[in-house]
Amino acid sequence: MKDVPSVFGSLVFGDAVMKARLPKDIYKALQKTIKEGTHLELDVANVVASAMRDWAVDLGATHFTHWFQPMTGITAEKHDSFISPQGDGTVIMEFSGKELVRGEPDASSFPSGGLRAPCEARGYTAWDPSSYAFIKDGTLCIPTAFCSYTGEALDKKTPLLRSMDVISKQALRILRLFGNTTAKRVLTTVGPEQEYFLIDKAVFLKRPDLIYSGRTLFGARPPKGQELEDHYFGALKPRVYALMKELDEELWKLGILAKTKHNEVAPAQHELAPIFSTTNIAADHNQLTMELMKKIADKHGLACLLHEKPFAGINGSGKHNNWSISTDGGQNLLDPGDTPFDNAQFLLFLVAVIKAVNKYQDLLRISVASAGNDHRLGANEAPPAIVSIFVGEELNDVLTAIAEGKKYAGHEKVQMEIGATVLPHFPKDTTDRNRTSPFAFTGNKFEFRMLGSTVSIAEPNIVLNTAVAEILSGFADSLEKSKDFIGDVAKLIKTTITENSRIIFNGNGYDDSWVAEAEKRGLSNLKTTPAALKALLSKQNTELFTSLGVYSEKEIESRHEIYLENYCKTINIEALAMLDIVNQKIIPAVVEYKTDLANYFHKIPDGLDQSLEYDILKKLSDGTAAIGKSLKALENAVAAANGISDSVKAADAFREKVFAAMSELRIVVDELELIVGSKYWPLPTYGEILYSVI
Repeated sequence: MKDVPSVFGSLVFGDAVMKARLPKDIYKALQKTIKEGTHLELDVANVVASAMRDWAVDLGATHFTHWFQPMTGITAEKHDSFISPQGDGTVIMEFSGKELVRGEPDASSFPSGGLRAPCEARGYTAWDPSSYAFIKDGTLCIPTAFCSYTGEALDKKTPLLRSMDVISKQALRILRLFGNTTAKRVLTTVGPEQEYFLIDKAVFLKRPDLIYSGRTLFGARPPKGQELEDHYFGALKPRVYALMKELDEELWKLGILAKTKHNEVAPAQHELAPIFSTTNIAADHNQLTMELMKKIADKHGLACLLHEKPFAGINGSGKHNNWSISTDGGQNLLDPGDTPFDNAQFLLFLVAVIKAVNKYQDLLRISVASAGNDHRLGANEAPPAIVSIFVGEELNDVLTAIAEGKKYAGHEKVQMEIGATVLPHFPKDTTDRNRTSPFAFTGNKFEFRMLGSTVSIAEPNIVLNTAVAEILSGFADSLEKSKDFIGDVAKLIKTTITENSRIIFNGNGYDDSWVAEAEKRGLSNLKTTPAALKALLSKQNTELFTSLGVYSEKEIESRHEIYLENYCKTINIEALAMLDIVNQKIIPAVVEYKTDLANYFHKIPDGLDQSLEYDILKKLSDGTAAIGKSLKALENAVAAANGISDSVKAADAFREKVFAAMSELRIVVDELELIVGSKYWPLPTYGEILYSVI
């Protein structure tokens, strides 16, 4: 690709296309809807639909779809052609404003958490004009929200858009107090870094556990893992480079700001990072990115693994959610400037985030909770399950000085001198980075590092937006009554720092002493998804969402039910896959090897030492006996868990009984893998998988 600027966004019905194809009055009306969130009239939608159809047909599209994000965690699309029959047996290509604005998929076939019964199938998709339509595989894709016939949100986009509205409203109240009368909207922006694994497709197809669950349910340690740390930022292998090159090109065509690509720490692991976009667009783009990663990998004879922990003992994959707040004029409200101590507006927004994270730490943990992410959090490769904030040395000194009522002396700007005269001098940052922190301030944004690689970024950003909006609302309520604004702002900042200092931790989140320290501070440590989900329906959390209109009480309850159901189904699928693999592959392989070894004894001349062979045979016999016991325990645990009707108790049973039985069975099988002859072992090993791309 020689001319990236001309190709970028070529498959997107973006601003430049709208300006060229729409009448001026229609373009202005649509822009007002996009930028200010105003209602779009049907006559405007009809003109937009006609222009959108012509543009799409010119690019070879024959169908359109309302592209939405149900509670499955992936996207959904139902394709309709543009054709409309004529009386003479011919067809024309038509697309109306009504078809653009509204669709009607079956609402009862998607997860609803009890909001929809099988006999209540009507649901609606509604066009989100703030996220541009695009062409994918010859189909015009229209980003939409998805709701039930009775109006409840059945997707991830609707509450995300609501949360963006509420934080905009409350942030504008604060800005008006500081004299900003020009900003019409405040936007949260996100840049989600995406980690993933690439392995050879032929190897992938020989692992039923990867096919069914996305992770290896068995696998002994390889001779070489990530110990030498030689993969991180290493030279890209030709097949990986070819995939990344095509991925960049396809993402750019869709207007996705793919920026950085590199090898990650674990063998076969990689990362892609985009430039910031507004949060709802970033969420759409991240879903497209994950879809394209898998599709393009397949074209290159590779399999893309997005599971949080595909390989035990090897780093898993996460997604770093870089979050910030900006005005529609481009002012970053989390930019401290050169003198953060004197920047009252920045400090007020900063402490609002600190208070929100402290107050709603359990919700942030819930927003990233999944069966897959339970394997990562706290595993010395990802942040711990304890939520805390890293602010860095300079900001920590600023906040401490404010809390103690002292004047901040300031940080001297230092030039980096590396010791070789040929190397340039450059300004040293005023603070280090802390990769062990779940929620780290990194200059002019916060990096929420707890997300698993498969999670929709909508969930954590809904929580962040809503929690910060509530705190800003409280700040505005107080300051709008103030008769001494500057003095009261200073008092509010000082009080907020003092009351929420427990959440600030700049140390090593991997250190065991932090767990004890966090407990003393009263911070929660929700290590598993079932433990975390118990807090979702608390009075405080329910009131947060309902008071600001982001979720209704029914919508919260439905999501609680869906999260529990997804967790149980995930563990159940993994358990059934384990049982099948052991019965159909592992046991026959071990028995065959054991039989051949036993028959070998009859061929050994008398007097030769057979202790090694006897020792292996004994281990094999002990192993098969242990497999029998572990299989029975797992079968019983699965049956018992599936017999529990209460979803909370069922999730606990799957975690405490089924997952525990799975772990025991895995230990036995992995020990056998290390002693069974390679020609007998039925599954590609970790070594064969991780180094399959050469």
